[in-house]
Amino acid sequence: MQLQLGELPILVISSPEIAKSVLKDHDPSFADRPQATALKIMWYDYTDIVFAPYGNYWKQMRKICMTEFLSPKNVRSFGSIRHDEVSRLIKSIRSSSGQPINLNEKISSLLSSITCRTAFGKVSKDSGNFIKVMNKGIELAGGLVIADFFPSSKIVNTLSWSKIRLLMMRRKMDVILDNIIDEHKDSTSKRNGEFGNEDLIDVLLRVKESGETDLPINDANIKAIIFDIISGGTKTSSSNINWTMAELIKNPRVMAKAQAEVREIFKGSKIIDENKIQNLKYLKLVIKESLRLHPPFPLVPRCSREEIEISGYTIPVKLQVFINNWAMQRDPKYWSNPEIFEPERFEKSSIDFLGGDFKYLPFGSGRRVCPGMTFGLANVELSLAQLLYNFDWKLPNGTEPEDLNMIENPGITSSRKENLYVIATPYEFMA
Repeated sequence: MQLQLGELPILVISSPEIAKSVLKDHDPSFADRPQATALKIMWYDYTDIVFAPYGNYWKQMRKICMTEFLSPKNVRSFGSIRHDEVSRLIKSIRSSSGQPINLNEKISSLLSSITCRTAFGKVSKDSGNFIKVMNKGIELAGGLVIADFFPSSKIVNTLSWSKIRLLMMRRKMDVILDNIIDEHKDSTSKRNGEFGNEDLIDVLLRVKESGETDLPINDANIKAIIFDIISGGTKTSSSNINWTMAELIKNPRVMAKAQAEVREIFKGSKIIDENKIQNLKYLKLVIKESLRLHPPFPLVPRCSREEIEISGYTIPVKLQVFINNWAMQRDPKYWSNPEIFEPERFEKSSIDFLGGDFKYLPFGSGRRVCPGMTFGLANVELSLAQLLYNFDWKLPNGTEPEDLNMIENPGITSSRKENLYVIATPYEFMA
């Protein structure tokens, strides 16, 4: 489907077959991201990883982040931070004494703490302020900037109130990130991680000072990468946990089955051993199904780098292309009862998160598949296992599960429109 938004033509793809042509068969031809005012401002002129143009800079920065921070080995090394923060969450929920809690706020705080501790090392005094500014920046970036649809109009571009608000938010973020980076520069240690290792900023400063890349990097590039990692690690994972808990509460049969599994695997334990989470087969199906109905990125953005023919259609250079992940993952042509939350549909399926099956792309596919997938899933799995193990859940004020509002909030990522208020009853597990 082709749309015309002002002066801007956009192609929306809702077919797995055509998505395969774009994301696999002709991946290099569509390896760029669309440009937009909000992305240019908040992601430091596209010098991050998610929105950077395909090329040498993107390849080198992605490689550095994958090998030095987001590799499976490094993600495992963050296990004690995950356990520490999830334990704080469980303690906080226990203290609610049967009163309704805002689970969205609790989960957002959890993921912010985990991600900031892994990226900044010892908890920075500026972490809280950064998260507030980041959330507001992402909210603004998810809205419409009229100037993007009329790029030839200097008047629209100059008088854009959205652009002014984004620039103001960027300046606030600059001050906070400059302070965090300066803390690391002034530190006598080059290893500011909590366990004597390098944190993300240490790694990026080392790369900057040593000239390890073919292209020099500066503090603005470092800030762009930080914004990527923190926003991705916080927003998408917290959204996934909230959606999964909402679906479980709305579907008591699935909730009971998932709780029975986790309570059997960890029977008598007060601490959940992360190594045993691999045994939670049904929970993994639950997460897969939640990501099917509520993909973190409902639209996967690409941009053509050259003129090319796809399925008999000529795609011009620099055409914005959006893979409609949300539609494909609910299409009855490929999924039976697509609107029903049914984890068992994946029981005998080989579909995974790697983007090889083009009707299911929660993390994208090809060269630009989500680099933080392993990090995010580790946080999601442990958090959900602990929540299901330690508590029974119900809605407040006598609200029935089937009446739970599941309306989505439009934006860059898929999130619930309403906060999820729940009552948690501690589960008395037997030794």
